Amino acid sequence: MINANTIEFAPLLPLPGLILAAAIVLLIAGFSFYTRTRGAVWRISAAVLLLLLLLRPALVSESREPLKDVAVLAIDESPSTEVADRDAEIAVELERLKQRLGDYAKTLEIKEVRFRHGSIAEAGDGTKLFTGLQEALGSVPRGQLAGAIVLSDGQIHDIPESLRPDALAVPVHVRLAGRRDMRDRRLIIKNAPAYGIVGSTVSFTVRVEDTDANSGNPAQLTVRKDGRQISQRNVAVGRDTTISVEIDHGGNSVIEFLVDRGPDELTIENNRAVLSVNGVRDRLRVLLVSGEPHPGERTWRNLLKSDPSVDLVHFTILRPPEKQDGTPINELSLISFPTRELFEVKLKEFDLVIFDRYRRRGVLPPVYLQNIVEYVRDGGALLEAVGPSYAGPFSIYRTPLGKLLPGAPTGKLIDKPFRPQVTDLGQRHPVTANLPGTRGEEAPTWGRWLRQIDIDLARGNVLMSGADTKPLLVLDRFHEGRVAQFNSDHIWLWARGFEGGGPQAELLRRLAHWLMKEPDLEEDDLRATFDGQNLKIEHRSLEKKDKVEIELTDPVGETRNLELGEPKGGRRIHEIQVDRPGLYTIRQGDKTVLSAVGALNPKEFADLRSTEGVLRPVTEASGGSLTWIAGDGPVDIRRIRPNRRAAGSDWIGLRRNDGYIVTGVDRVSLMPPLLALLLVAGLVALAWKQEAD
Repeated sequence: MINANTIEFAPLLPLPGLILAAAIVLLIAGFSFYTRTRGAVWRISAAVLLLLLLLRPALVSESREPLKDVAVLAIDESPSTEVADRDAEIAVELERLKQRLGDYAKTLEIKEVRFRHGSIAEAGDGTKLFTGLQEALGSVPRGQLAGAIVLSDGQIHDIPESLRPDALAVPVHVRLAGRRDMRDRRLIIKNAPAYGIVGSTVSFTVRVEDTDANSGNPAQLTVRKDGRQISQRNVAVGRDTTISVEIDHGGNSVIEFLVDRGPDELTIENNRAVLSVNGVRDRLRVLLVSGEPHPGERTWRNLLKSDPSVDLVHFTILRPPEKQDGTPINELSLISFPTRELFEVKLKEFDLVIFDRYRRRGVLPPVYLQNIVEYVRDGGALLEAVGPSYAGPFSIYRTPLGKLLPGAPTGKLIDKPFRPQVTDLGQRHPVTANLPGTRGEEAPTWGRWLRQIDIDLARGNVLMSGADTKPLLVLDRFHEGRVAQFNSDHIWLWARGFEGGGPQAELLRRLAHWLMKEPDLEEDDLRATFDGQNLKIEHRSLEKKDKVEIELTDPVGETRNLELGEPKGGRRIHEIQVDRPGLYTIRQGDKTVLSAVGALNPKEFADLRSTEGVLRPVTEASGGSLTWIAGDGPVDIRRIRPNRRAAGSDWIGLRRNDGYIVTGVDRVSLMPPLLALLLVAGLVALAWKQEAD
């Protein structure tokens, strides 16, 4: 507690009145002295005393409570400070500063602020220390601010391009961790596409920067896609290099670029860049061949035509060779079936071939059907929707296509109503799992079909069953390609709404996309997606297992084993919270998947060298200082008056504002009115007495 005494005035007249009164007193005094009037001294004294009475002087005594000044101590704890043990260097300097600041504990309060990334999303934007420092300083009354001390490596990413001198209001002193002469090699992605067409290549422009000016040797660049190395080459340091990568599947492809360690490398954290390229398919080309007109062909046509991503080529065989009646070809309104064009020249341009109730009629020679076998063997897709002819002597099974089809006809037609059912295996397969109308283990509420072709199953997975639990929908893989067989031609009944209909559109859509190898419909798959703060791992398999274990490797190489939860619809899902951005590797058996969490190439790791160039404008604008912890040695801390120099060669200054708050006020009048009037009266009486004598 401090007491302070001052004299204050509370005039009874406004300032113009006081000036006028003072002027009158001066005129009277001057005239009295000029004329040497007797008693003039007493009259003038009375007038002065009366003037003082009008001023009302008082002695004011204040009880003051001193206020501590506040110094902000900002500590950078971003991931870049972990490189080269800079975080340990900052920790040691922090303890030393705290001990020195403790000497001013009576007059100085320390406000400690730590800057770390609160979320993975924030990590992508770099370290925003300047904004946080402004907020910390703004929360303290300006009259109490002593200054700020920043402990950092200089990698700050929110410094404005221009700073006003009053932007921070107090001196900012920066202590840098690291060394001035750090060398580092880093990889920069100059240009990268966000998506690519499946089957084509995308180009990336990369650049290797190396601070070692004497190094003229090329750097070795490795390119990986989805965890597999696809190329390795030497690239010139300091020059742009174009890298082409083929997109071979739909969905995200994780592309990694890695450059080898440079001489005197600071860290290899920025020697790798990760990009995600979304593979999109061009318009899918589908060839639909209907063996004869029937109600079901419109169902297929409407489905494929309704998908804007599908380019459909549809032919219906109306006039087979046995129907030729000698009519000249130029008199027919129908075009001839371009067999050679479709099945020899342009067959490989199609993503899917559908045979709908096709039978041997001499339209397609065996050599063209053999072309389809080779087409599927090399990665193509075939869907066979069989009709009654499949069970007869003209069955397509009795052609080279029989090598592809998983079910051989028994020659029996099942002509009775039945309700299609999803098999136990089908409930786990993405094509038929959770179809609209399914209710877990209960029978679906779909409409009935009226006919099915009986087969002997040779291979493949039965996803749906029909009459007498006979195979209705069978899926199979043939070398690199895929085959599906529908053993009924009555799916059109669902399209017509017979007995309530069924999910024909969704089923056929899934089936077509599975045949065309859509990643979302893979039945044996491992994938990982990032949402917010959680990494969602999904495992799909047709096998029944009590538990599935996976191996998770984080960006720094730490590995842990996780057990996935109970399967549901053939899927096991596990969510794990992650707090570090970067590339996560998930392994299960022979499957490996990569997931990029947060920003793929965050600003935080773009350049990991300690630098003074970023924070130098801040210290210059605020009147502070910038020194290196290791290079410049320790600095002393002094308390300085405002508007004084805030730093020297070996010291930094914090303002001493001497602020206070008033806790009590005592006011004592120096001119009590009654006493003053008595004195004025006495002086006037003395003046009269002197004049009378």
